[in-house]
Amino acid sequence: MTDAALELAQVNIARLKFPLDSPELKDFVDALDPVNADADAAAGFVWRLQSEGGDATDVPVFGDDWLIVNMSVWRDADALTAYMYQGRHREMLARRREWFERVREAMSTLWWVPAGHRPTVAEAEARLLHLRAHGPTPYAFTLRTSFPPQGADPVAFTVPEELGCSV
Repeated sequence: MTDAALELAQVNIARLKFPLDSPELKDFVDALDPVNADADAAAGFVWRLQSEGGDATDVPVFGDDWLIVNMSVWRDADALTAYMYQGRHREMLARRREWFERVREAMSTLWWVPAGHRPTVAEAEARLLHLRAHGPTPYAFTLRTSFPPQGADPVAFTVPEELGCSV
């Protein structure tokens, strides 16, 4: 598999401090559409998880109504970080403690996927649980401790059938 045949999947989850329809989360909810539009237009953006509402705030993750999920696929880590740390998304990051609980366990992870693959929430949950149990590996890693696609173990691209993923 060549590097060009791989894309970077990312998931991050957050535990809400308040219900999504609360006044405390109004700024966050109001910013979702513009921030998602920025992502959709960003260089290196490939795909993002969304429901019919246009975002993923109603997509269940880990069976917990207080968790929300963000999952996307990018050309590479440079494209992802360029988007994350600029503009409206950067402003949202700066305010995250207003809206989300501080959690000790890992709440985000990255992994390489074959080009065209769209990860499922079940796949993302498995990757995140793997990161929590084993730390960063080619199967699930972080921006701080990442693995380039050429250094990744081919087993890292094997997704169990029970996760409902097809490539």
